[in-house]
Amino acid sequence: MALSLDGYPDLIDYTETIRSTAHVMVPNALRWTTRDLNAMPDDGGWKRYEIIDGDLYVTRAPHIRHQGAAGKLHVRLETWSEQTGLGSAFQAPGVIFSPTDAVIPDVVWISRDRLANGIDEVGHLTVAPELIVEVLSPGDLNEQRDKEVKLKLYSLHGVQEYWIVSWQRQTLEIYRRTETQLQLFGTLLAGDTLTSPLLPGFSTPVATIF
Repeated sequence: MALSLDGYPDLIDYTETIRSTAHVMVPNALRWTTRDLNAMPDDGGWKRYEIIDGDLYVTRAPHIRHQGAAGKLHVRLETWSEQTGLGSAFQAPGVIFSPTDAVIPDVVWISRDRLANGIDEVGHLTVAPELIVEVLSPGDLNEQRDKEVKLKLYSLHGVQEYWIVSWQRQTLEIYRRTETQLQLFGTLLAGDTLTSPLLPGFSTPVATIF
Protein backbone atom coordinates (compact mmCIF):
# COMPACT_ATOMS: atom_id res chain seq x y z
CA MET A 1 0.00 0.00 0.00
CA ALA A 2 1.62 3.24 -1.14
CA LEU A 3 0.81 6.14 1.18
CA SER A 4 2.15 9.65 1.65
CA LEU A 5 5.41 9.95 3.58
CA ASP A 6 4.57 13.35 5.07
CA GLY A 7 6.10 13.46 8.53
CA TYR A 8 8.95 11.09 7.59
CA PRO A 9 11.65 13.42 6.13
CA ASP A 10 14.49 11.18 7.34
CA LEU A 11 13.12 8.24 5.37
CA ILE A 12 12.96 10.27 2.16
CA ASP A 13 16.55 11.47 2.55
CA TYR A 14 18.06 8.12 3.45
CA THR A 15 16.30 5.87 0.97
CA GLU A 16 18.08 7.77 -1.79
CA THR A 17 21.34 6.17 -0.61
CA ILE A 18 20.01 2.64 -1.07
CA ARG A 19 21.16 2.69 -4.68
CA SER A 20 24.74 2.28 -3.45
CA THR A 21 24.30 0.26 -0.25
CA ALA A 22 22.36 -2.83 0.75
CA HIS A 23 21.52 -1.61 4.23
CA VAL A 24 20.50 1.69 5.77
CA MET A 25 19.41 2.42 9.34
CA VAL A 26 17.16 5.47 9.34
CA PRO A 27 17.72 7.77 12.34
CA ASN A 28 14.70 9.32 13.95
CA ALA A 29 14.05 11.09 17.23
CA LEU A 30 10.96 8.94 17.70
CA ARG A 31 10.73 5.16 17.93
CA TRP A 32 9.29 3.56 14.81
CA THR A 33 6.40 1.13 15.27
CA THR A 34 4.55 -1.41 13.17
CA ARG A 35 1.87 1.23 12.60
CA ASP A 36 4.45 3.35 10.78
CA LEU A 37 5.15 0.49 8.37
CA ASN A 38 1.70 1.00 6.88
CA ALA A 39 3.00 4.33 5.52
CA MET A 40 5.93 2.76 3.69
CA PRO A 41 5.79 3.00 -0.13
CA ASP A 42 4.90 -0.12 -2.09
CA ASP A 43 7.72 -0.37 -4.62
CA GLY A 44 7.06 -3.90 -5.79
CA GLY A 45 9.44 -5.58 -3.35
CA TRP A 46 12.63 -3.67 -4.21
CA LYS A 47 13.04 -2.49 -0.62
CA ARG A 48 12.49 -4.27 2.68
CA TYR A 49 11.49 -2.31 5.78
CA GLU A 50 12.19 -3.78 9.22
CA ILE A 51 11.95 -2.33 12.74
CA ILE A 52 14.21 -3.53 15.53
CA ASP A 53 13.92 -1.92 18.97
CA GLY A 54 12.23 1.07 17.39
CA ASP A 55 14.93 1.66 14.74
CA LEU A 56 14.00 1.44 11.06
CA TYR A 57 16.21 -0.64 8.76
CA VAL A 58 15.85 -0.37 4.99
CA THR A 59 17.42 -2.95 2.67
CA ARG A 60 17.21 -3.36 -1.08
CA ALA A 61 16.45 -6.55 -3.01
CA PRO A 62 19.31 -9.01 -2.31
CA HIS A 63 21.83 -10.57 -4.69
CA ILE A 64 20.49 -13.45 -6.76
CA ARG A 65 22.92 -15.84 -5.00
CA HIS A 66 21.47 -14.70 -1.68
CA GLN A 67 17.99 -15.48 -2.94
CA GLY A 68 19.18 -18.81 -4.33
CA ALA A 69 20.59 -20.00 -1.00
CA ALA A 70 17.44 -18.92 0.85
CA GLY A 71 15.23 -20.59 -1.74
CA LYS A 72 17.09 -23.90 -1.57
CA LEU A 73 16.90 -24.00 2.21
CA HIS A 74 13.20 -23.17 2.09
CA VAL A 75 12.53 -26.00 -0.37
CA ARG A 76 14.45 -28.53 1.72
CA LEU A 77 12.72 -27.47 4.95
CA GLU A 78 9.27 -27.48 3.37
CA THR A 79 9.85 -30.88 1.75
CA TRP A 80 10.80 -32.32 5.15
CA SER A 81 7.79 -30.59 6.72
CA GLU A 82 5.39 -32.11 4.20
CA GLN A 83 6.87 -35.55 4.82
CA THR A 84 6.62 -35.30 8.61
CA GLY A 85 3.62 -33.03 9.11
CA LEU A 86 5.42 -31.33 12.00
CA GLY A 87 5.29 -27.76 10.75
CA SER A 88 5.82 -25.42 7.82
CA ALA A 89 8.62 -23.39 6.25
CA PHE A 90 8.09 -19.90 4.83
CA GLN A 91 10.30 -17.65 2.76
CA ALA A 92 10.48 -13.93 3.68
CA PRO A 93 7.44 -13.81 5.98
CA GLY A 94 6.56 -10.81 8.11
CA VAL A 95 7.25 -11.58 11.78
CA ILE A 96 5.90 -9.19 14.42
CA PHE A 97 7.41 -9.71 17.86
CA SER A 98 6.15 -6.43 19.35
CA PRO A 99 4.98 -2.98 18.19
CA THR A 100 8.64 -1.92 17.90
CA ASP A 101 10.08 -5.20 16.55
CA ALA A 102 8.95 -6.37 13.12
CA VAL A 103 11.26 -8.18 10.72
CA ILE A 104 11.27 -10.13 7.46
CA PRO A 105 13.67 -13.08 7.84
CA ASP A 106 14.86 -14.89 4.73
CA VAL A 107 13.40 -18.23 5.88
CA VAL A 108 11.59 -19.51 8.96
CA TRP A 109 10.36 -22.87 10.14
CA ILE A 110 7.47 -22.97 12.61
CA SER A 111 5.78 -25.94 14.27
CA ARG A 112 2.18 -26.80 13.51
CA ASP A 113 1.06 -25.94 17.04
CA ARG A 114 2.65 -22.48 17.05
CA LEU A 115 1.37 -21.72 13.58
CA ALA A 116 -2.21 -22.60 14.50
CA ASN A 117 -2.54 -19.55 16.76
CA GLY A 118 0.26 -17.34 15.51
CA ILE A 119 -1.02 -15.50 12.41
CA ASP A 120 -2.72 -12.10 12.34
CA GLU A 121 -5.51 -11.05 9.98
CA VAL A 122 -3.13 -9.94 7.22
CA GLY A 123 -0.92 -13.02 7.38
CA HIS A 124 1.99 -11.93 9.57
CA LEU A 125 3.44 -14.28 12.15
CA THR A 126 2.86 -12.94 15.67
CA VAL A 127 4.73 -15.68 17.54
CA ALA A 128 8.39 -16.63 17.35
CA PRO A 129 9.18 -19.39 14.84
CA GLU A 130 11.32 -22.16 16.28
CA LEU A 131 13.92 -21.67 13.52
CA ILE A 132 14.99 -18.52 11.67
CA VAL A 133 17.45 -18.35 8.78
CA GLU A 134 19.19 -15.19 7.61
CA VAL A 135 21.46 -15.06 4.55
CA LEU A 136 24.20 -12.45 4.81
CA SER A 137 24.35 -9.59 2.34
CA PRO A 138 27.75 -8.03 1.56
CA GLY A 139 28.93 -5.24 3.86
CA ASP A 140 29.91 -4.78 7.49
CA LEU A 141 26.61 -3.14 8.46
CA ASN A 142 24.61 -6.05 7.07
CA GLU A 143 26.77 -8.56 8.91
CA GLN A 144 26.49 -6.58 12.14
CA ARG A 145 22.69 -6.47 11.82
CA ASP A 146 22.33 -10.22 11.36
CA LYS A 147 25.07 -11.37 13.75
CA GLU A 148 24.47 -8.89 16.57
CA VAL A 149 21.21 -6.94 16.35
CA LYS A 150 19.00 -9.75 15.08
CA LEU A 151 20.76 -12.37 17.20
CA LYS A 152 19.84 -10.35 20.29
CA LEU A 153 16.27 -9.87 19.04
CA TYR A 154 15.74 -13.55 18.33
CA SER A 155 17.26 -14.53 21.67
CA LEU A 156 14.94 -12.15 23.49
CA HIS A 157 11.79 -13.46 21.83
CA GLY A 158 12.32 -17.19 22.18
CA VAL A 159 13.65 -18.42 18.84
CA GLN A 160 15.12 -21.88 19.44
CA GLU A 161 17.63 -22.04 16.59
CA TYR A 162 19.16 -19.45 14.26
CA TRP A 163 21.13 -20.16 11.08
CA ILE A 164 23.31 -17.47 9.48
CA VAL A 165 24.27 -18.38 5.93
CA SER A 166 27.12 -16.84 3.93
CA TRP A 167 26.88 -17.64 0.24
CA GLN A 168 30.16 -15.77 -0.32
CA ARG A 169 32.13 -17.93 2.16
CA GLN A 170 29.89 -20.99 1.71
CA THR A 171 29.45 -21.37 5.46
CA LEU A 172 26.49 -21.81 7.78
CA GLU A 173 26.66 -20.73 11.43
CA ILE A 174 24.31 -22.50 13.84
CA TYR A 175 23.10 -20.78 17.01
CA ARG A 176 21.08 -22.82 19.51
CA ARG A 177 19.29 -21.78 22.65
CA THR A 178 21.19 -22.40 25.87
CA GLU A 179 18.97 -21.38 28.78
CA THR A 180 17.90 -17.83 27.87
CA GLN A 181 20.25 -17.05 24.98
CA LEU A 182 21.13 -18.21 21.49
CA GLN A 183 24.75 -19.34 21.54
CA LEU A 184 27.04 -20.27 18.66
CA PHE A 185 26.96 -24.07 18.39
CA GLY A 186 29.20 -24.45 15.37
CA THR A 187 30.08 -23.33 11.85
CA LEU A 188 29.46 -25.73 8.98
CA LEU A 189 31.59 -25.73 5.83
CA ALA A 190 30.77 -26.90 2.33
CA GLY A 191 31.83 -30.48 3.10
CA ASP A 192 29.56 -30.79 6.15
CA THR A 193 25.98 -31.98 6.52
CA LEU A 194 23.27 -29.83 8.08
CA THR A 195 21.03 -31.42 10.72
CA SER A 196 19.05 -30.13 13.68
CA PRO A 197 17.53 -31.58 16.86
CA LEU A 198 14.48 -29.43 16.08
CA LEU A 199 13.96 -31.34 12.84
CA PRO A 200 14.29 -35.10 13.44
CA GLY A 201 15.47 -36.83 10.31
CA PHE A 202 16.24 -33.62 8.42
CA SER A 203 19.59 -33.70 6.63
CA THR A 204 21.11 -31.83 3.71
CA PRO A 205 24.70 -31.39 2.48
CA VAL A 206 25.78 -27.79 2.99
CA ALA A 207 27.38 -27.66 -0.46
CA THR A 208 24.02 -28.16 -2.16
CA ILE A 209 22.66 -24.95 -0.63
CA PHE A 210 25.10 -22.90 -2.73
